[in-house]
Amino acid sequence: MEMKLLMLIVDGEKKEELEVFLNRAGVLGFTELPNATGFGETGPRLGSRAFPKTSAIIFTVIAADALDPLVADLKTYCAECSERLKMLVWGVEDVLTAG
Repeated sequence: MEMKLLMLIVDGEKKEELEVFLNRAGVLGFTELPNATGFGETGPRLGSRAFPKTSAIIFTVIAADALDPLVADLKTYCAECSERLKMLVWGVEDVLTAG
């Protein structure tokens, strides 16, 4: 089965809303990197006193045929709530589960 890796970058304050959205959309699991820092179009996000905002990065692997409907739902969600969200997609060549 062809799989895709979806990386979502969202404002740190909105990560819980995104988690709920993904759960309701049927995403079975994800990995989250909270409190991500850096610079981008929205300015510095350093988690400091001067620049207190941070981002959250969420990764999930989904079936390729589920990607387009999920991305469409995410775009609708973002348009309705005016939330900025970055999405990046990679092809997954193999998934190794050990243990």
